[in-house]
Amino acid sequence: MDTENLPPTRKGRNYEIKAIGLRDFAGLKRDDERLNPFDLAKYAKLLVASFEQIEPFLTEETKRHLLNDASDKWSGGACSQTLPDGRKLIILNPTHGANRQNATLMEEISHVFLGHKPSRLAITNVNKDGKVIARDYHAEIEEEAYSVGAAALVPYSALRRFVFQGKTSREIARHFNVSRELVEYRMKVSRLWDEYKKSLMVNRES
Repeated sequence: MDTENLPPTRKGRNYEIKAIGLRDFAGLKRDDERLNPFDLAKYAKLLVASFEQIEPFLTEETKRHLLNDASDKWSGGACSQTLPDGRKLIILNPTHGANRQNATLMEEISHVFLGHKPSRLAITNVNKDGKVIARDYHAEIEEEAYSVGAAALVPYSALRRFVFQGKTSREIARHFNVSRELVEYRMKVSRLWDEYKKSLMVNRES
């Protein structure tokens, strides 16, 4: 594999190679093709249900909590128990935009393709900030799933090319149908951030 098309860090290269495998599995031929996680979900045996489909099973208090007070505290959820047909149920936060939902679903797909075991419900764990968390949390596993998913959505080779072409993070985000924050995250972890800032300065001066 051409190392020029891989990030400069060892961890970044590891994530990128796995992401390329995911894109190959999805049948994408070019590095700038948009990956649709919803098309890929069926191959990961994931059933993406709308929030409206589970509403009848929730109390009014629970719905208000999930959609208002706690709307920024969850992106999606996966049931650890599979359905009778072998699929796993996924619920995405309906208050989040399509771009953020794409990243959330891609992270769940990455968990499946990377062979990660589902987290177990627990109320005794405390994270590094001292907050009680509602499941076993494995930082390395979560990092890998998010990083591989983000790399599958925004491949390094295309991102690098777009940065050198002087495209803004907003333009790149529109191209890949993801959030600007995810594109800038990819720039930073791929060591493209300084080059990106430099290109912005050049474009402002020209």
